[in-house]
Amino acid sequence: MERTTARQPNETRGQKLRVFLVENGIIIAFIVLVAALALSSEFFLTTANLRNVLRQTSINGLLAIGMTFVILTGGIDLSVGSVLAFGGMGASIFASSSLGAQYPLYVALPIGLAAGLGLGLVNGALVAFFRVPPFVVTLGMLSIARGLTLISSNGMPVSRLSPEYIFVGQGMVWGVPVPVMIFFGVFAIAWIVLYRTPFGRYVYAVGGNEEAARISGVNARAVKFTVYGISGALAALGGIILSARTTAGLPQAGVAYELDAIAAVVIGGTSLAGGQGRLVGTLIGVLIIGVVNNGLDLLGVTAYYQLTLKGAIIVAAVLLDSLRRR
Repeated sequence: MERTTARQPNETRGQKLRVFLVENGIIIAFIVLVAALALSSEFFLTTANLRNVLRQTSINGLLAIGMTFVILTGGIDLSVGSVLAFGGMGASIFASSSLGAQYPLYVALPIGLAAGLGLGLVNGALVAFFRVPPFVVTLGMLSIARGLTLISSNGMPVSRLSPEYIFVGQGMVWGVPVPVMIFFGVFAIAWIVLYRTPFGRYVYAVGGNEEAARISGVNARAVKFTVYGISGALAALGGIILSARTTAGLPQAGVAYELDAIAAVVIGGTSLAGGQGRLVGTLIGVLIIGVVNNGLDLLGVTAYYQLTLKGAIIVAAVLLDSLRRR
């Protein structure tokens, strides 16, 4: 009896420690990573480099926000890299003189966003209403969107974009890059939608138990249809920012970007089984991916090793997710 009583406080402390590590491990890992890179490179913590990290991660951040919505419902979107290219190309064509006239920003941006939204809704319709597995649907859309990008541009870059369009990717407001402002603005809106609206609760409900959600009166098909549309629109927004940064719509843009987006979401603690995850975790995951990429570049690590490390990070994150659910 004495032994059981003496062991109880230790077990309680151990359980609290495990819970703390599960809930905050990603933040601890991020702090350790930043500290290690700061000690390894004198250029890492400079203002210019940190600004560059945020600018680079803004595009993956937009993809990851949309991917979070999809994965929370138990789905996956493998097409975001190609949809990014198609949306960026669509906006670039209208922002250049390719059609004989250079259209203003308020015309080019909606067209690019509509292109991504349309492809996303096609994914959503096939998944929600025709019950085609998300992996198959989005894998097919990956090729379709890339093909549409090549067709619309004849396989050539679209350059000579308007200055106001380029400002979206290269501009600064009060010392903050415009892409970073767009990313955090979208993040704030997404946070409100997920945690302050009925739709956000429906997203979690569908991912947690779709049948129970349907019995409770949730239109699960509409929720799935919508989240894929969100993912497509945010991918297109990322493509617009990327084309504005590079001053050209590139048909090969966004190749393998879906891997970074999925990695950021899973690293952030969102379960691939759906129904569990935090948008703040996705933000930390995005920053970790960005910091890793930037740090390896500063240390002179070749791109081949970077790809290997990213793959290992994804596998480790999925393994941790599996262990967490067990």
